[in-house]
Amino acid sequence: MNPDISDSVRAIAAGELTQIAACFVASGYVVTQPASGILLVNTPDAAPSRARLLLSVGVHGDETAPIEMLAHILHELAAQPHSLRVNLMVVIGNLAAIRQSKRFIDVDMNRLFREERGVLQSGVEAQRADELMRAASTFFSDADAENWHLDLHTAIRPSHYPTFAVILANIAAPRRNVLAGWLGQAGIGALIISPPSAGTFSGFTATRYGAASATVELGQVGALGSNDLSRFGAAQQAIDGFLRSGHVPAGIERPHVFTVAQELIKRSDAFRMAFDASTKNFTPMEPGTVIAEDGDTVYRVGPATEYVVFPNPDVRVGLRAGLMVVRQA
Repeated sequence: MNPDISDSVRAIAAGELTQIAACFVASGYVVTQPASGILLVNTPDAAPSRARLLLSVGVHGDETAPIEMLAHILHELAAQPHSLRVNLMVVIGNLAAIRQSKRFIDVDMNRLFREERGVLQSGVEAQRADELMRAASTFFSDADAENWHLDLHTAIRPSHYPTFAVILANIAAPRRNVLAGWLGQAGIGALIISPPSAGTFSGFTATRYGAASATVELGQVGALGSNDLSRFGAAQQAIDGFLRSGHVPAGIERPHVFTVAQELIKRSDAFRMAFDASTKNFTPMEPGTVIAEDGDTVYRVGPATEYVVFPNPDVRVGLRAGLMVVRQA
């Protein structure tokens, strides 16, 4: 890796955006840093109604591939004046967890982007989530602009689809179709259309500000500096193309589409899944198969084949321990 880019990766991972901000300023961009780990970039002649794109990484602190990818994208863009065609907001999410190479410190930040948090409100991540929501609210304040949000992650488990995305069912159909086309262009293999219930960052921006938002999973968790970014070259090119063109071209290839059949809610410490930790995302399960048991509650596959996604029995009681999805197309 180029030493300069490596330094950029380390700085961005730490939320230290002053260096990259200075590079943008030197190229004639307008830059502000409203809070630690948040960067706003546009051009002096940018119209208020120009498309607004929020790129977020590190909402889970151990998901480092998107941080490295973002560093490369910003490093190249900052060196080329007049190349940016969107109003851009960059967010480095859970700074404390990134610094400790942990998924989170107290609670999963990607369950906190909502008003009702219950016991999760006491975690250190709650204050940071509030800060990110305020920044997003300001960024998406212009009602005339098209709002976009790509929240980039990596999955805990291996997957039959190495890249996949989750979007909310309440995104208007025309915007959802355009977003699906962009995801196909970005090499995303599967798309889950989910009900708006999990408190995710992308769910917040889609529901509150009508953004075309997606949680995008790019491979598996890995240590900073050890990720093979060539595996996600299509995603990097698609993001870079969006930044430089200001629009989302129609994709020829589209992801396989799944919808949520059921959410697996952990209601007690007795919750047990019927498969082990080696089970991959999108593993198919036949109708009637027991998925999990939680005291007297038994989760079973419905009348059609279902695929398990995000299985995690170690979440807190009351949170989602996995999704079961069915294929639509």
